[in-house]
Amino acid sequence: MKKFVDLIMIEIQRAFEKAGYDASYGVVGLSNRPDLCEYQCNGAMAAAKKYKKAPFLIADDVAAQLSDSSLLEKVDVVKPGFINIKVDSKFLSAYLNQIQNDRDLSIEKVKEPKTIIIDYGGPNVAKPLHVGHLRSAIIGESLKRIGRYMGDKVIGDVHLGDWGLQMGLIIAELRERQPDLVYFDSKYTGEYPKEAPFTINELEEIYPAASAKSKKDEDFREKAMEATHQLQQGNIGYIALWNQIMTVSVTDLKRNYKKLDVEFDLWKKESDAQPYIPEMVKYLKDHEYAHMDQGALVVDVREDSDTKEIPPCMILKSDGASLYNTTDLATIVERMKLFHPDEIIYVVDKRQELYFTQVIRCAKKTKLVDEDTKLTFQGFGTMNGKDGKPFKTREGGVMRLETLINEIDEEMYKKIVDNRSVKSSDARKTAEIVGLSAIKYGDLSNVAAKDYVFDIDRFTSFEGNTGPYILYTIVRIKSILSRYKEEGGTIEKGIILPAAGKSEKALMLEASKFNGVVEQAYEEKAPHKICSFIYDFSNSFNHFYHETKILSEKDEEQKKSWIALLDLVREILETSIDMLGFSAPDKM
Repeated sequence: MKKFVDLIMIEIQRAFEKAGYDASYGVVGLSNRPDLCEYQCNGAMAAAKKYKKAPFLIADDVAAQLSDSSLLEKVDVVKPGFINIKVDSKFLSAYLNQIQNDRDLSIEKVKEPKTIIIDYGGPNVAKPLHVGHLRSAIIGESLKRIGRYMGDKVIGDVHLGDWGLQMGLIIAELRERQPDLVYFDSKYTGEYPKEAPFTINELEEIYPAASAKSKKDEDFREKAMEATHQLQQGNIGYIALWNQIMTVSVTDLKRNYKKLDVEFDLWKKESDAQPYIPEMVKYLKDHEYAHMDQGALVVDVREDSDTKEIPPCMILKSDGASLYNTTDLATIVERMKLFHPDEIIYVVDKRQELYFTQVIRCAKKTKLVDEDTKLTFQGFGTMNGKDGKPFKTREGGVMRLETLINEIDEEMYKKIVDNRSVKSSDARKTAEIVGLSAIKYGDLSNVAAKDYVFDIDRFTSFEGNTGPYILYTIVRIKSILSRYKEEGGTIEKGIILPAAGKSEKALMLEASKFNGVVEQAYEEKAPHKICSFIYDFSNSFNHFYHETKILSEKDEEQKKSWIALLDLVREILETSIDMLGFSAPDKM
């Protein structure tokens, strides 16, 4: 289904052609003066130079061709040559009737669906999720949902950090604390315990303790490095212990991601890529993509157009050990073998841009991916406190993600209880739903690449550009629809009549933008576009609501039309927030 603005543009372009001018000048956009008009064309100014004619005269010629247009209610020419447009209300309502009867709400799916892998988790096992993991999870989940809505096959991969020195540190620390565990007995031949010798809380204490110790105690660090080596060489006891660490840690990670309503299709790990490394290294050597530099194996990734230094991508250290680069490149090899993706998107802190530039260029230069496979770095800014510094606890420490979620939920619970609109038995569940909207909308309403201030007071407000405000609007609509049904009415895809007033037409115009907004958010990987749309849409609805006595309307045909319009508004809003990764309660 064509976008509403495109239909108007086609009409204007035809008028340019009929008037003797090139159709390309008939570009139409939203008006920046909604008090004067709804859409605007400035093409006459651009055409003036080519046709050596005053722009207002060109605009007059075009406007004359639109006098009998069934799409447009009014066309005004304003000097020096603006063409101001108001659309016909019948045309607008007919478009909305098409939307409500379209299974995809007018969204035109991609003609050639792509297979896309989004790498958007990246937590390390044995460590709790903290606020630094929030943006990756929220943005990645939304991009995944938007892509799927547009028809692509999108695969979400958490890509766990489970290999390397961190594992050796944990094993070495456990060995010092519990030396009698069977995992450390080289002569043990029986089955290893099914129950882990630690809880998640104990595990999360062990790693930082071991890390701190390794910085002060060289002997302990050597033990940790040896444990890492033994694990990677297949020490049976260490492998069994590693599996225990993974089970306990991943169970907790899944629990916390569930609280965020974030789901991964793949729980792939750095360790999964290790079998691909030897063959990949051989390939890079055999094809002379890699060369030795000061004992290390590297691939040059600098380009002539670079304005700053881009260091080589290191594949192996001088001692033959692999690095993060190696693992990430091997992961690309694995993904190409298993899924043959058209695109891999990395949703990562923008401060890692240099690293991913190296990895992506290396993968492209060495042909580890197909020529037409796209590798995209989707960098995001930092989440800061009111002081402008990275968000922390009141005590100044790194805030656990679980703690932040609980604080938001508690704040929403207080507000919901104070409002007394929800039964106390349902208040906690409602607070969780609304709290999630506060977190996700608070993040996604910002341009992903920019830093932003995470303000709990503002994000949990029921007023302004917030998630709770959007949900309150949806709940208000649901309440009206529910009361209509209680009064004997039936919610169905009825006929939406032409707008009876200005606020209704403004609401209908906002609804008509939906497909264009989603398409733009998809193409630009920009969930904030959807946030901006639903905020304006909610404002338009609330303005209409305050001006219109919907349920007390005596004209049944008009009432049915408004109910059909409200149901469409609800469906568009709920579809939009689903793409953002949260939902609306029935009451709040």
